[in-house]
Amino acid sequence: MSIKKRLIASNVAMIVIPIVLFLLLELIIATLIFSGINGTPVKKDSQWFMTLRFMGLLFILIVTNGILTYMVSKTILKPIRILTKAAEEISNGNLNHEIVSVNKDELGKLSETFESMRSQLKKAKEESELYENNRKEFVASISHDLKTPLTSIKGYINGVLDGIADNPEMKQMYLQTAYQKADDMDHLINELFLYSKLDLKQLPFQFELIQLENYFADYLEELKYDPSFKEVEFSFQSEPRDHYFVMADRLSLGRIIDNILQNSLKYSDKTEKKISISLQSKTDAVIVKFEDNGKGIAKESLPRIFESFYRIDSSRNKATGGSGLGLAIVKKIVEGHGGEIWAESEEGKGTSIYITLKKRKVGEGNAERINH
Repeated sequence: MSIKKRLIASNVAMIVIPIVLFLLLELIIATLIFSGINGTPVKKDSQWFMTLRFMGLLFILIVTNGILTYMVSKTILKPIRILTKAAEEISNGNLNHEIVSVNKDELGKLSETFESMRSQLKKAKEESELYENNRKEFVASISHDLKTPLTSIKGYINGVLDGIADNPEMKQMYLQTAYQKADDMDHLINELFLYSKLDLKQLPFQFELIQLENYFADYLEELKYDPSFKEVEFSFQSEPRDHYFVMADRLSLGRIIDNILQNSLKYSDKTEKKISISLQSKTDAVIVKFEDNGKGIAKESLPRIFESFYRIDSSRNKATGGSGLGLAIVKKIVEGHGGEIWAESEEGKGTSIYITLKKRKVGEGNAERINH
């Protein structure tokens, strides 16, 4: 019952109950006083009767109003005390103090709203702490990743300046190695810059209509000439009767595919490396599946692989090192396209990464003008 209805009911009860009790009391007093004189009142008895009536009425009013006021105020003040206690706990930084209310009135709704606010504050605090821990880990990782090649570059250049590289072949090797280290640093900085722009939503997407079957056919054809994937067996599957038209940024779509494939290759432990790509058409979306036969991902790591700065392998070796931003960038781009991304994996057998892209319905006349 709402507080308004409760107060109305209390006011009505404060009138009805005293009247009923007063009539009942009057009947009892009259019976007791006049029963001994055969129902014939005398002046003295009448005065005594009027006195008892007044005192009884006063007593009934005091007791009735006191009880009803106490009962109604208790149902209001108790939730207020609970909320006050919760506010004090939150102001002291304790966000684990739950607010449980069984009331179904306005104060109950206020308690539910207050509890929802507490839960959101707790979640925000946990996310903030997680982000801060990730930021610290990221700063340490990036500092190492930048300092290591920089130290190597200085060492190789000093080797040339000090005459350690005393022949053209050695000088060429030193300079080539220094250049490669600088190129690695440049790639890392570009990745950081890209992620920052995506995180701040400052990277504009140039959307265009793309036919995914044709797009992947061209992309896989180009990979044949990429030495990084010369030992990888690719396969592609789609249903010919379905259409796979989506609105996407061509450059960003290529970055999504490249990052996923590079990640699959980085964590592959098989002699025969296989990566399959398949398309599945849904009512309003296209699901793209990337499946590899690598070493898989542990269950405890799987939910975190798309987090910024998270690395499955915490080592800094070149084979599996990196900033931990590759899949985080992929997630940002996919979400920027209005899609979703998730992963499934089994250790020792491989990993599957799924992305969804919104389907664009086009007519046959428009389909002929699709760029691919």
